[in-house]
Amino acid sequence: MKIDINHIAKLARLKMDEEQAEKFARQMTDIIGMVDSLPAIEGTATGLDPANPMTLRPDVVVVSETTREEILSNAPQVEAGCVVVPRIVE
Repeated sequence: MKIDINHIAKLARLKMDEEQAEKFARQMTDIIGMVDSLPAIEGTATGLDPANPMTLRPDVVVVSETTREEILSNAPQVEAGCVVVPRIVE
């Protein structure tokens, strides 16, 4: 399977040189090969135990010490205090 790592990088807005692209393409090919080699799950068993259900932690609001300016300083483009993203819907 041929993976166009440059296309994936462009969609993710990542910059990489040709050496990195080749390395990541090999790694992605290895990952896909590993997933393809996993055995199929027979039947409808999911491996979940109904007698021991998963419990989620409670949702607790915590006040952050990070300021808005610190958060926005990580954005590639900011305008009027908001992060600017490419338009995807016409």
